[in-house]
Amino acid sequence: MADVPPDINSAAIYRVYWLYWRLMGVESNCQLVDVLMNIFVTFLFPFHLLIGLLGQRSLSNIFENLPITAACFFCSVKILCIRPKLKEIKIVERLLGELDKRANSWEERKYFDEVIRPQANFVWKSFLVAYFSTVIMATATVSMAGGRQMLYPAWFPYDVQATALRYWLSFGYQAVGNALTVLQNLTNDSYPPMTFCVVAGHVRMLALRIARIGQAGESAASNYKQLIDCIKDHQKLMEIVQRLRGTLHLALLSQFVASCINISIVLIFVLFFSESTFVSIYYSLYFAAMVLEFFPLCYYGSLLTFEFAALPYALFSCSWPDMDRRFCRHVSILMQMTLSEVTIKAGGFLCIDMNAFFATVRAAYSLFTLAMTFR
Repeated sequence: MADVPPDINSAAIYRVYWLYWRLMGVESNCQLVDVLMNIFVTFLFPFHLLIGLLGQRSLSNIFENLPITAACFFCSVKILCIRPKLKEIKIVERLLGELDKRANSWEERKYFDEVIRPQANFVWKSFLVAYFSTVIMATATVSMAGGRQMLYPAWFPYDVQATALRYWLSFGYQAVGNALTVLQNLTNDSYPPMTFCVVAGHVRMLALRIARIGQAGESAASNYKQLIDCIKDHQKLMEIVQRLRGTLHLALLSQFVASCINISIVLIFVLFFSESTFVSIYYSLYFAAMVLEFFPLCYYGSLLTFEFAALPYALFSCSWPDMDRRFCRHVSILMQMTLSEVTIKAGGFLCIDMNAFFATVRAAYSLFTLAMTFR
């Protein structure tokens, strides 16, 4: 006898996500950590990098430090966009929990257990490995260089090299600030693709429930109740999509802009300015992390749109020709509800799908060629 798949629990996928917030002092009883994070990481860390970047005179140093400065700046922008929306994120999680209870067939549980849960977990694990690899490599690069070098040229209100104590305090601030910025980026960047994956899975399971209506020879009243329940499920899914649009549109737009800038600038630096093997490896990992942060988002955005577009076919798969007029009338209503294309847009105008991924790569290449004219 085949093993029975476990109950569906979407909330379990988000445990690590909420752990990130607690480590930053949010959703915990330690408000002091939250205040210190906002002051020293969200605001002062990108500020001291930006002032240091403006003070650079060498084109090589500018291209070397612009990616990390842009990444930290847009990381702060994204965290400020998402932070006020945590209540909306909790509502989305609650709605997903209600949909979990509706998926009670063996087929649905098997699909979630073998497809959705592994993919969603792979998303946050891959982000974790890629992002902290860049932190480790950055620290290793400075360590191998020797001398009193900072992780990144930046502005401090004192002479960093005056004493060993000042140097190590400044170096420690950059090392810890860099790690905490990566933690913020994990919080910002892992949630959208992970959620798109889970929601797309629930849309597929709704399609399975719709296609089963009338196939088991149940009574007309039972079939009608199943259809009404499926209509309510679709309404919940559309409410989730609407809340995701309101929560993520500014953060996703910031991510698109940051990706365009970083991909192009990192390419220029690695190809034409890097003189150290360790620095080249570090920025190559950084480049991979930029692509990784962007590709799953667009892939699962496309998958979400595709699964919603497949719902009308599920309606035609149910036994609607054998049903009464009331049932067919509600099938027509649900059909009209499922015909409109469902997309999530960055900034309210840029659809999150694979077309957006390739458009961003093309935009990054355009910036790359433009920047090369000033070399």
